[in-house]
Amino acid sequence: MEIIKNDGFITLKDFGSFDLGLSADCGQAFRWKKDENEVWHGIVGGKYLKAKQTNDEILLFTSSEDFDTLWKDYFDIETDYTAICQNLSADENLGKAVTRCPGIHILKQEPWEALCSFIISQNNNIPRIKGIIERLCENFGNEIEGGFTFPDAATLAKLEPEDLAPLRAGFRAKYIIDAARKVSNGEVDFDKIKNSPIEFGREELQKICGVGAKVAECTLLYGFYKVDAFPIDVWVKRIMAEMYPNGFPECANGVKGIAQQYLFHWRRTYF
Repeated sequence: MEIIKNDGFITLKDFGSFDLGLSADCGQAFRWKKDENEVWHGIVGGKYLKAKQTNDEILLFTSSEDFDTLWKDYFDIETDYTAICQNLSADENLGKAVTRCPGIHILKQEPWEALCSFIISQNNNIPRIKGIIERLCENFGNEIEGGFTFPDAATLAKLEPEDLAPLRAGFRAKYIIDAARKVSNGEVDFDKIKNSPIEFGREELQKICGVGAKVAECTLLYGFYKVDAFPIDVWVKRIMAEMYPNGFPECANGVKGIAQQYLFHWRRTYF
């Protein structure tokens, strides 16, 4: 990939398999919006970004410093997804998935935002998830250019579930508050999750009320970049039953989370 640093924006050329829109809107993150001019808008880590992809370049409207310290890592630009997809293509179904849905990168989200977002996602649909998260940010985040930041755990830990009534999050409100308190007081240790084998994170995150295996796996994959985490929802259950009744193929070992993301989007979009 060629990275060209300009005054006020970054140009990515020869970006291989990276697709900005697919990565932003395939169900792994919920705060990206596309306007009528095909420009994507998002807020990550307290920073606002506008971005647009054409056939031959991706434009990120940000400073060189913010690109180097935030966006390059967030979009997982330095990982060789072309090589990963070539390896996954050893399996017939995965080969079809990466061919039909090329360009998905795992977004390296903030752990707290990922955890909170996937608590909200339980028994929910994507438009409603996005609405609840938007109201959460508007009510408890800080206003910046382009919108509102995602409120940190310490801010929400001071609240009671009933304080989240404007979100219309239902039963999830008490889970959000429990998560915020356990994260902010260190009972759930993000640093230790990051630096420990994936099994530790699975146990640690399920200390939180309302966090089961699926939410834990999503948080580990999207919030801690544990790429062998394997979230299983209704779609993935169908995939496993139909295509892999004897287990996931060996070519996905070590990157099951990435493989799952391709399969999820392919199965949801083309079947």
